[in-house]
Formats: sequence, structure tokens, C-alpha cells
Amino acid sequence: MFDQNALVQFLPLILIFVVFYFLLIRPQQRKTKDHKTMLDALRRGDRIVTGGGIIGTVARVDNAEEVLVDIAEGVRVRVQRSTITSVLAKPDPAAARDAARQKAEARTRVESKE
Repeated sequence: MFDQNALVQFLPLILIFVVFYFLLIRPQQRKTKDHKTMLDALRRGDRIVTGGGIIGTVARVDNAEEVLVDIAEGVRVRVQRSTITSVLAKPDPAAARDAARQKAEARTRVESKE
């Protein structure tokens, strides 16, 4: 009698915990995992947004904790990876190669004129 009564009393608490797990805890764990995966996949040329709202382009990935970001022409800042909230765009490798080739050709033309 006592065991059945105790089970009936604890059943609502157990149900509340199950609902909290599926509606709050599990989605938060998934979001954290996705954010970590995004940060691990950061590469040079990615357009990012920091926690402070600064939009920039990844210039160099220094180490596991820091990234060098171009925020304006000639302005680079070091930010912690954990402050990066989202990646806006990933560069197309072929387009980046073409842009580098065009930049090198333009530099060669300028040097040859001098």
C-alpha cells in the first residue's frame, strides 16, 4: 500500500523531469554541440559575426582558442573562438584561387611598369 501511494506521488515529478529533458536540456546540448562543430570548422576566409556584433573575415586561425579577424581594410583583431556566434558565409575555394591569381597578376603588372 505504501509503495503504490509513494509511486503515485512521485509520478508527476518524474513526468516533469522527462518533459524538461526533452524540451530544454536535450535541445541545449544539441545547440552546444553544433556551435562547437562550427567553431572547429573555421577556416581562413570565413565571414563571421562575433558576440559583440562585429562582422569580419577570418584572416588566420592562430590556435585552438584564438582567431585573427579582418574587420576593416588594414584592421585586424584577435578574438577568442568562443565569442564567435555564427558563420555568415564560407568562401568558394575556386573563387578564392581565382582572386589570388588575379591579385598576383595585377601585382606583376604594377612591378613590370616600374
